[in-house]
Amino acid sequence: MSKAGLSRQEAWELLRKYNKDAFHLQHALTVEGVMKWYAGEMGFASEEEFWGNAGLLHDIDFEEFPQEHCLKAPELLRSGGACEELIHAVVSHGYGLTAVDVKPEHLMEKILFASDELTGLIWACAIIRPSKSTMDLELKSVKKKFKTPAFAAGCSREVITRGAALLGWELDTLIEKTILAMRSCEEAVNASAASL
Repeated sequence: MSKAGLSRQEAWELLRKYNKDAFHLQHALTVEGVMKWYAGEMGFASEEEFWGNAGLLHDIDFEEFPQEHCLKAPELLRSGGACEELIHAVVSHGYGLTAVDVKPEHLMEKILFASDELTGLIWACAIIRPSKSTMDLELKSVKKKFKTPAFAAGCSREVITRGAALLGWELDTLIEKTILAMRSCEEAVNASAASL
């Protein structure tokens, strides 16, 4: 996958053009950090910014165009100068969820698909802890909440499970790695979120 695309600053400015809600922006920053961690973990450190931008921009159309999620994104991304590879990555995270039939193909796209919903579940688990942090969050705690459908009900267990299958990973592996990824960026995300 090419490293061409928007700079991080350009990606952030483009996201802010269509997203004002602090919750959505914090989620975007979290998924960006998670994707950058995975880039290094999976041997794509030279593409860290590109992977991060895919995470940062994955929900670019969700706030203003929720009924057209992943359908409006190509137009918004192209208007900001995004390359087609970045557009494909963003759109593919809606595979089977919206009217999109663009399947995640590259490893980066599969990780984005698999980790997007999971970051929401992990964060929901973290903020009810005394520490309100992922730093002391363990796999068993997330698995327990994963099996409780009413907890963080908006985080689709089906999508997370499908994501693990797309990657050929055990669910535990996906959860463990994503907890580590979230730990790696938690401080930076919290600092950025505080200034929104």
